[in-house]
Amino acid sequence: MIQLQDIDKYIDSRFQRTFILKGINLTIQQGEFVTIMGPSGAGKSTLMNIIGMLDEPSAGEYYFFDEPVHKMKEKQKSDMHKNYIGFIFQAYHLIDELTVYENIETPLLYKGINSSLRKSLVADILDRFNMVAKKDLFPEQLSGGQQQLVGVARAIVGEPKLLLADEPTGNLHSEQGKQIMEIFKKLNAEGMTIIQVTHSEENARYGKRIVRLADGAVVMDEKILEHA
Repeated sequence: MIQLQDIDKYIDSRFQRTFILKGINLTIQQGEFVTIMGPSGAGKSTLMNIIGMLDEPSAGEYYFFDEPVHKMKEKQKSDMHKNYIGFIFQAYHLIDELTVYENIETPLLYKGINSSLRKSLVADILDRFNMVAKKDLFPEQLSGGQQQLVGVARAIVGEPKLLLADEPTGNLHSEQGKQIMEIFKKLNAEGMTIIQVTHSEENARYGKRIVRLADGAVVMDEKILEHA
């Protein structure tokens, strides 16, 4: 499903080239649940943004369902992102002027899904997250944990083929974090491919494979035999 070949990401200044990612080779099969770990500054978020087509590599090749992303025009990439990928950010990225309901509905509008199907998909997800009572509230009226749950709901409402989660439980207390990880586990069991970045070894155990980055390079890629 995902194939990265010799991916570099660097910033050139007048006198030097600073690498954020260097020589990344990574293959992820459909249906996998992969965790990316590593210290701050290792390049984890940059790698997620490249996989999610929000950023471009400086060099290398990226294939998504055998399609060469590195050769695509911006519009093609934007369409791929819209139709196949859900993204959960650590900083929520909710739209302040929209209610919980409208925030969750946004990706469905982008996909051109008709009104009655949108209503039923959003209703299902509000129910799944026990948020029916909060659907008319605005982000500022929610706690951090509730905002993150809305971010998760928005990312998965369109049933993406690939879910990217960048520190999805970073701002949550442990009970809410566990709730989100259980949702991920269930989605993965239903066939969704998930890539998460986390500092939590416990959350990493929900997945089936850990890729460790250091200084922009893959230093370890291991399967987890016993996942939570």
